[in-house]
Amino acid sequence: MTATDWTLAEAEDWLLGLELFGMTFGLERMHGLMADLGQPQRRFRSVHVVGSNGKSSTTRMIAAIVEQHGIRAGAFLSPHLVSFAERVLVAGQDLDGAAFAASAARVRAAAARVDAAQTGPERVTQFEAVTATAYDALASAGVEVGAIEAGLGGRHDATNVLSSEVQVLTSIGLEHTQWLGSTIEAIAAEKLAVVQPEATLIIGHDLHPVALAAAERTCAEMGTRLVVAPADAGVDLLALGAFQRANFAVAREAARALLGDLDDAAVARAAARTVVPGRFEVVAQDPVTVFDGAHNPDGIRALAAAVPAFLAGRSLVACVSVLQDKDAAEMLGDLAPLCSALVLTTARNPRAVPAAELAGDAPAGGPAVHVEPDPHAALALAREIAGDEGVVLATGSLYLLADLLRPPGAPRGSTL
Repeated sequence: MTATDWTLAEAEDWLLGLELFGMTFGLERMHGLMADLGQPQRRFRSVHVVGSNGKSSTTRMIAAIVEQHGIRAGAFLSPHLVSFAERVLVAGQDLDGAAFAASAARVRAAAARVDAAQTGPERVTQFEAVTATAYDALASAGVEVGAIEAGLGGRHDATNVLSSEVQVLTSIGLEHTQWLGSTIEAIAAEKLAVVQPEATLIIGHDLHPVALAAAERTCAEMGTRLVVAPADAGVDLLALGAFQRANFAVAREAARALLGDLDDAAVARAAARTVVPGRFEVVAQDPVTVFDGAHNPDGIRALAAAVPAFLAGRSLVACVSVLQDKDAAEMLGDLAPLCSALVLTTARNPRAVPAAELAGDAPAGGPAVHVEPDPHAALALAREIAGDEGVVLATGSLYLLADLLRPPGAPRGSTL
């Protein structure tokens, strides 16, 4: 099979098949893939983005700002909503399916060689294969700068084979504690492990004090410059929500650290044109329906802070699914006071909390709670309850949004 023989569907089938290997941390296999592929990650300058919330938006925004300065830019994002090809942006557009398939075919061949060289049971994982595909695709597309979003953590994350010039830490929250540690300090240490000597680290303005102290220590030890982004970039954004204004401020500082002085007009164009799918995204009218992939307590709090101004007095019905490793009670507790009703559902992900069980996490004395396990039926019910004058919000997990964007009955997408 040559790289041109594969279709996007075949590439995605192969990647979905790698789920059986789960998540296995360590960089040995990634270094093997990169060596086999000719070190594609070294063929473009890079910005490495880690954090608990805001990574995808910030990564898109960095690439957009760089692109508006006349520099060919790309990005690697995760997870995707419908197609794996959405994870790779080139010049602001999702990568063409044929180009993604060609890179995936090269990675498949490299993965077979890396797997054959393994002395233990470990095999190239899905995220490692997707990351390698992205690096190969970005290099093949001739990008000059790549904004790279880490998957989980940083130290052992598959993306961490970069020699990035700029690193970004968007936020820190208690997440993935079974892998990253049970304290803010431990999680910060895992994410800050991507910081490079004598580079520049950009952090969000409201970083947790414990994480801020860790960032300051890391930068002092590495001789790395530390830049704290402002709360607001002071430009008009197409992306809705106060949290996106903070993300854009971080992105602007990252672009400034990479490029030097920025052109204000170019920054304004990037702000006015950047759409972030699945982040406070209006997807329908009558009733207004918003998709937001807030997936943990910090994300829901940021979303809840942005909602009242958007509602402008209209009633809100939320359609919610939450994964088992998240604090569902805290998330529903922050969301419920804004809602006239909650419709609880179950994303088609084995880690999703069953809708009936999720109902037990809804606050007592709160809005009416409806249980509808099927995501499409749940969204339809939420829209019916809201009526034409209300607002519907689908949130709690990006996997829920992925389900809703696929036709009813379509095969499920990636679960990792």
